[in-house]
Amino acid sequence: MITTIALSAFIAAAGAWIGKRAISDHRASLVKRRGLLDEAARSFPDARISFAPDHFPILVSRLEDGRQVRIELLADTMVTRRLPQLWLRVTLSEVSERSRPAIGVLARPTGAEYYSLVHDLPEWMAPPQMDASVLMRGDGRATACQVERAIAIFRNLFSDPALKEAVISPRGTRVIRQVAQGERGAHLLLRQIRFAVTTISADLVSKAVAEAQSLSEALAAGGAITAVHEAA
Repeated sequence: MITTIALSAFIAAAGAWIGKRAISDHRASLVKRRGLLDEAARSFPDARISFAPDHFPILVSRLEDGRQVRIELLADTMVTRRLPQLWLRVTLSEVSERSRPAIGVLARPTGAEYYSLVHDLPEWMAPPQMDASVLMRGDGRATACQVERAIAIFRNLFSDPALKEAVISPRGTRVIRQVAQGERGAHLLLRQIRFAVTTISADLVSKAVAEAQSLSEALAAGGAITAVHEAA
C-alpha cells in the first residue's frame, strides 16, 4: 500500500515537473524566435521588424531602387508524417506593376503548402526536368520565349535542394527557402515546434533577396502598367 502511494506521488511529481519544464522551454523558444532576423536587419538601414501571432519576426525594408522587400519566417506543420519545417519567405515588390506574366515553380509539392502562390495560378504547365519533383503553373499569358527563359532560371535556382518555391508575377517575385527542420524530441514527445537555429544569417537572407532580384529580371519586358504597393 505504501509502495503504491509513493509510486503515485512520484508519478504526479514527475508529471508536474515535465509540464512545468515544457512551459518554461516553450516560453524560452518564443523569446528566441523574436530575434531570428536581428542579424539580417543590420544589412538594411531602414529595416522595420514586426511580429506574427506565432512570434516569428517579419522584416520589411526597401532596396536602393525603391522596391520593397518583405522577409518572413513560416513554421509549417501541415504534413503530419514529416518534422515541422521552417521556411524563409522573401517577397520583392515592384515599384510599379510590370508587363509580364505570372509563372512559378514549387518543389516537392504535397498539396498542403498553404503559403504557396503556385497553387493559386490557374494554368498547369510542363515543368522543367529536375532532380526533384516540381509543380509549374502560370496565369496563361506567357509566350513560348518567356516560358523558355523562365525554365532556364528555375532550373538553375532549383539545383539547390533548399529552395522550395520561386514565383514571378507582374507585381513582384517571391522565393521560399528551407531554413531548418523541427527538433524531433520536442515534436514527438511534447508536440512543440522548436528549431535548432538561433539566428538566420545575413548571408542567407542576402542570397534569397538576390534570387528574387534575378527572377525579377528574368522576364523583363516593357514598362510599368500601374503603381502598386502590395506584395506578389
